[in-house]
Amino acid sequence: MDLEVDGRVVATYLAHPDVDPLRGPRPYLHPVRTLAGTVVTDAGPDDHPHHLGVSIAMQDVNGINLWGGRTYVRGQGYQWLDDHARIEHVGYAEVAPGRIRSQLRWCDPAGGTLLDERRTMSAELIEGGWRLRVEYTLTNPGLEPVRLGSPGTNGRPGDAGYGGFFWRGALDANRVASPHSTREAEVNGSMAEWVELAGPAYTLVFSGLGEGDRWFVRLGEYPGVCVALAFADVRSIEPGDCLRRAHEVRILDM
Repeated sequence: MDLEVDGRVVATYLAHPDVDPLRGPRPYLHPVRTLAGTVVTDAGPDDHPHHLGVSIAMQDVNGINLWGGRTYVRGQGYQWLDDHARIEHVGYAEVAPGRIRSQLRWCDPAGGTLLDERRTMSAELIEGGWRLRVEYTLTNPGLEPVRLGSPGTNGRPGDAGYGGFFWRGALDANRVASPHSTREAEVNGSMAEWVELAGPAYTLVFSGLGEGDRWFVRLGEYPGVCVALAFADVRSIEPGDCLRRAHEVRILDM
């Protein structure tokens, strides 16, 4: 399904992508384009084949890897474990040129439901480009808490608490910034009002941190921006409870 702005396709939603089970199968947006047609996402890159455009996923959901790739194990580093599962598209609640509402299911390896998700992706014209808004609600339908963790909460050093809404940038991205810094090490882990990821012909402006969230930002190793749900501390969703988030990305041509 495509998202359109002013009659132009600006993003494609892949509900049932053909993804290796070890790469965290999940729905995602790719390619995402500026109004001028510049592609500003990447999917399945050689450096991290489990990075899939614009997606929502966690590496540790009750010990289950829904992010893909190796799992960080305290005291051992990254390891290939038999802990992978998938996030499944269940159905559409609405499909319109500028709006897609979908229902998803976060699964365990046996196919059981860890979390139910409702996601809305919408696109609108703004001055200089367009705005993508992604809203999602994770609901715990079970009888026990669901714990969300990250490599950071599992002992990885280097402020690597990624997991949540994640944007894998195009390889030509060459700058990150926040209101306070243009240094990756200072933007990463911050709770700034917004962060930027820019390339030669575009600027992406991210906003929408929730309570307890932090920005996970990379540029030198690869370009990416994540609203990290468990950057330093494990987050728990109690039975019957929900976690709600709303993020905006302004996608601007230079």
